[in-house]
Amino acid sequence: MTLHAGPGFGFLLAMGLAGAGLNGAQPEYDVVLRHGTIYDGSGGRPLVGDVALKGDRIAAVGDVGGGRGAREIDATGLAVAPGFINMLANSAALLQDGRSQSDLRQGVTLEVMGEGSSMGPLTAAMKAEATELQGDITFAYHWTTLGGFLSYLERTGVSCNVASFVGAATVR
Repeated sequence: MTLHAGPGFGFLLAMGLAGAGLNGAQPEYDVVLRHGTIYDGSGGRPLVGDVALKGDRIAAVGDVGGGRGAREIDATGLAVAPGFINMLANSAALLQDGRSQSDLRQGVTLEVMGEGSSMGPLTAAMKAEATELQGDITFAYHWTTLGGFLSYLERTGVSCNVASFVGAATVR
C-alpha cells in the first residue's frame, strides 16, 4: 500500500548517502529513499518502506513499487522521519549564518524564536539596549516590527523554516 503525504509533511535523512543510477529508465520521482525505517511523527510503530520525492513534495510513502527516482538512496538500517522543531531557536544565530547547519544536520527543519524577547516590535530605545547587550554575534537592527525582521531574514537568506513568538520580555 502507498500512502500519499500532504505538502507540509517533510522528511529528513542523514546526509551524505550515495545514490544509484537508473540504467536508462525514465524516472517517475526525483528521489526515492528505499527500505528506510519510517517514523511518521504520530508516535506509532515505525514502518520499513520507501519515501518518494517529486520537486519539493513528498509524493509517496510506503511501498512505491516499481516507481523509480532520478536518484535512488538505500536507506536500509537508517531512520527516515519528519523534520523536528526547535522551540527555543536563537534568531541572532540565523542572522549570522542562515544556513542553520547545526540544527539541520540534527533533523531540525523549523526554528521557533522569540520565547524571551522577540525581534519586534522594537522602539529606538529597545534597539539601543539590545545592541549594547550583544555578545559574540553582533548585527545592526534594520527593522522595527516582527514582520520587518522576518522579511529581512528572508532577504538575507535562511535555509530552514522560521516562526516566532512575541516574546514576554518584548510585551513587558
